Amino acid sequence: MAALSGFFVDRDRKLRPIWRAILYAVFAGFIINQLLGYLIIELLLGSKFALAPGPIALGESINFLAALACTAAFALYEQRTADSYGLRIDRALSGPTWDGFAVGVVMAAGVGLGMAALGGMRVVGLAMTGSLLVTSAIAWLGACVAVGVSEEFLFRSYFLQTLWKSLGFWPASIVIALVFAADHYFEKPGENLWDVITLVSLSLMMCYSVLRTGTLWFAVGFHVSFDFMQLFVIGTPNGNHIPADRLLNASFNGPAWLTAGVLGTEASLLMYPLIALAWAYIWWRYRKNPPYQPR
Repeated sequence: MAALSGFFVDRDRKLRPIWRAILYAVFAGFIINQLLGYLIIELLLGSKFALAPGPIALGESINFLAALACTAAFALYEQRTADSYGLRIDRALSGPTWDGFAVGVVMAAGVGLGMAALGGMRVVGLAMTGSLLVTSAIAWLGACVAVGVSEEFLFRSYFLQTLWKSLGFWPASIVIALVFAADHYFEKPGENLWDVITLVSLSLMMCYSVLRTGTLWFAVGFHVSFDFMQLFVIGTPNGNHIPADRLLNASFNGPAWLTAGVLGTEASLLMYPLIALAWAYIWWRYRKNPPYQPR
């Protein structure tokens, strides 16, 4: 009986981190997420989803609320605060956030310029002007902030740090990268192998940014700006949907390896050298920082 108890309970008489991580994944990723998904999406949107700021922000509220409920519960159990797992509110506008934001802009812009230079993307002007352009930009930025904060909070805040304490940094990062890619693969229409490779690479990169910066805000900044660039500025398709109220009036007629077809910017093969450069930048920029250790 003592051996069985020790399998579940640590020396501090609390549930071992691995079981906390598993419970978090089950409740935040499935039970609460599915329940909220039904209440929020099915009842309010039904099947009328559009790739627009409103539906995206509404959908991401599910991820945020599920993550908040579970993180707050475990934080209470561990006598901590819900923002103490890499997302301290007082560091939201710190240097790493803007660093990540800049990396996201450069990566997405690099893919867009590469597609244009190689004939896969043709821009014929702006899709809108005047006040509509301003309001659409603000709405898309708000939606992308919702995506960045909620998805990082769900996948790489409590979940990453608790798995990290159980398995070590790289095994935990690999598990989360596979879960992150699987979530997108099964939830987004049109997914393929190349986008899965991209998602795994980006997830590992964002986990690595936590190791080097000691905060998740770099990853949030990156997530926000990359999605804003690909959805609003470039306007590539995403999951078989065309973004509404995008900036550029552009068409994408190149080969699938270049434009990624219905998956757009993130699944283009041009992503891979830029992801490698982002890894190198994170290492170089934060090389003097001691590796972060979760507490």
